[in-house]
Amino acid sequence: MFEKGDFVWLPCESKAEFSVALGGQVIDVSNGQYLLIGDDDKEYYVPHFVKLRHMHASSKDGVEDMISLGELNECSILRNLRLRYNKQQIYTYTGSILIAMNPYQKLAVFTQEYMDLYRNKRIGELPPHLFAIGDNALFNLKRFRCNQCIIISGESGAGKTESTKLLLKYLTMNSDSETLIEKQILNSNPILEAFGNAQTARNDNSSRFGKYIEVRFNLNEGGKITGAFVEQYLLEKSRLVCINNTEHNYHIFYSLLYGASHQYLQSELGLEPTEQYFYLNNTDHSQQQYASQFSQILSSAQVLGFSDSELNDIWKITSLILHLGNIHFESLLTEHTEGSVISKSRSSSSLNLDVNHNETKRDHLSWAASLLQVPMQELRDALTQKVLQTGCECVTAMRTCSNAVHVRNALAKTIYGQLFSWLVGRINHVINQHSMDVTTETSFVRKNHGVNSIGILDIFGFENFDLNSFEQLCINYANENLQQFFVRHIFKIEQEEYVHEGLMLSAIEFTDNQAALDLIAIKPMNLISIIDEEGRFPQGTDQTMLYKMVHNHQHNPLFVKPLSNNLHHFSIQHFAGTVRYDVLGFLEKSRDIFSADLALLMSKSESVFISKLFEEKLSKKKELRKLAPSLGLQFKRSLGRLMTTLMRCTPFFVRCVKPNEFKSPNLFDHELCARQLRYAGMMETIRIRKSGFPIRHAFADFVRRYRVVLIHANILARKVTLKCGFKDANRKSNSPNWSSKPLDFLTHRQLDDLATKDLKQLTRQICELTLNSNDFCLGHTKVFLKVSLGFTFFSTYLNYVN
Repeated sequence: MFEKGDFVWLPCESKAEFSVALGGQVIDVSNGQYLLIGDDDKEYYVPHFVKLRHMHASSKDGVEDMISLGELNECSILRNLRLRYNKQQIYTYTGSILIAMNPYQKLAVFTQEYMDLYRNKRIGELPPHLFAIGDNALFNLKRFRCNQCIIISGESGAGKTESTKLLLKYLTMNSDSETLIEKQILNSNPILEAFGNAQTARNDNSSRFGKYIEVRFNLNEGGKITGAFVEQYLLEKSRLVCINNTEHNYHIFYSLLYGASHQYLQSELGLEPTEQYFYLNNTDHSQQQYASQFSQILSSAQVLGFSDSELNDIWKITSLILHLGNIHFESLLTEHTEGSVISKSRSSSSLNLDVNHNETKRDHLSWAASLLQVPMQELRDALTQKVLQTGCECVTAMRTCSNAVHVRNALAKTIYGQLFSWLVGRINHVINQHSMDVTTETSFVRKNHGVNSIGILDIFGFENFDLNSFEQLCINYANENLQQFFVRHIFKIEQEEYVHEGLMLSAIEFTDNQAALDLIAIKPMNLISIIDEEGRFPQGTDQTMLYKMVHNHQHNPLFVKPLSNNLHHFSIQHFAGTVRYDVLGFLEKSRDIFSADLALLMSKSESVFISKLFEEKLSKKKELRKLAPSLGLQFKRSLGRLMTTLMRCTPFFVRCVKPNEFKSPNLFDHELCARQLRYAGMMETIRIRKSGFPIRHAFADFVRRYRVVLIHANILARKVTLKCGFKDANRKSNSPNWSSKPLDFLTHRQLDDLATKDLKQLTRQICELTLNSNDFCLGHTKVFLKVSLGFTFFSTYLNYVN
């Protein structure tokens, strides 16, 4: 029997995949039933004969570190997050891993006051916070002089981008000096967001590209920030030309329309805010918000040293995209073929300009040609005609309407993609020049002694929409890699080291997603290689590509083939769930071909800026025999370089969780959060962290750092001595000097020279003085500690030193 006030777990009657039992409290016991108030604030009547489970005391009020939960299951984890979220405690630890709930509102915990509060504080010393992760990364960087990385993962809308901005602000505000380079690093973000972020159905500020920001510190100069570098991945160029009515295009288009002066828009760019642009949808926009964003862009550009000429060129390219989108086509039927012409009525601009005292209406084709600085007829011909090479002769043929639209869209995507790449390069030139010109991490570290970095990865979350295409395959492949990195660091490496160090600990089961990576990109005839191979054949189609996929992988349990040959989709069982991909358009998006006609058009531009943007592409066009790798293959290679960089760093993990689909504060969707936690493997993470020993130190390093504990234990006598030998550098003999010596007077080198068995004994003594026997394990060469003891040791160390 339960009494009024008891906390229990409600029975879970739903059979849905992500249904998890709710917690509740008994508020009345009468008439053979319990009246419960659930965590969802609903009332439940439960008969006495229904078996209810008592709730462990640790789950009643919530805990800061979920390893402390007395009962380890999805119910307790979800309730803990819900309780904290309802109290606006959005951060929760799982050992050193941080779970961050998106609050969908500004909170006091993001302010400068909290930044100051968490400075020089270890994980566990204060309530969980993103700033604690940043500060510990800084501490490790300075203490161990090795690179750090912070991996921020989660679904779209979970808060990854905002977490990245907060971490960047914290790192720059907490370096040992405030300089121009720190301001420039922070001011790079508004520009990258304007051109690379967009409002989606799930997220008002969704990153439509991935980025790895590496902040570099000179430890020989007290940890001063010397520079930074941004690496960008897979900008979603298809968004430019195709968005649904519930989403927006990139922020910059709206910011320019509503932020720039009306006169400048009209006279220099040919734009009118009230006009409808084909590449922008007709939904209501927050004009004031976008105008404010434009002011921020101009301010940031000034800090980064953009010239007025550069900004003018950027706005011209941005407006050019809008004009291209408003060039429409009509079919032109001749006796023998179908062609297309530009529709004058649908391509005219609503903007009237007074030229020589006559009201003249310029169409979008005219504006596009003017902004590109190419002859209007050349642009018209490139869009509606194509040049075919037949032997030694060139033949001009008409493009169909659909082909003309395709070429127009390809031109817009290519120009915008080149502009975005140029912007990233321009920003890197400013924020990286204070350190060096070399952009690769290996060269950077090799040539700059004393310089180390903290990298922050903000990359698109796992995506599963009603319609998933090539972009979603690449995005989900990136997330598979990050999951593998997480699994390898948390599970695989941990277990491998237990075995290597001779620890007799029971094996921990975990879900490994290596098979998904093999299918997508590693084993022979993987999906990306098939896409790349089929894209190289002129006769290759989306359907022949699908046929090859089915032929090679129909027996793979992770690959789900279509039920019929007439269908044009396949599915993959990812770590985060099964996703169905529609193959229509796969090859076109993967090829990303810059046609010879468009290359010729760009080469005729009189704009110096356009020439800069297309310098590399135009030079590659001269090597006609060399086929460029597909976008999928390019992305695979760049992602491989990223993973190599991450493997060289000490990682911290931030798991962002989206509490609801409505972007509403104070609303917790139980099943949605359960799905995200299950897909992220948080149950396994908590289990291994609770049962394992994830903190480890070599004996010599451990004794060097914590010998003060032994000294403190004998603080009155100050006679903690070694009953063992150490090598004397002044002795010619290789035999050890067996005379005793105070432990606190031993040099680091002398400690390193001690025999392993002696270091192990000292390590054991330190642990026995401060820990329970179940809280540590001694391997062959290392000591292993429970994660929750890290702060205990740091506190002990700092207290004794002080």
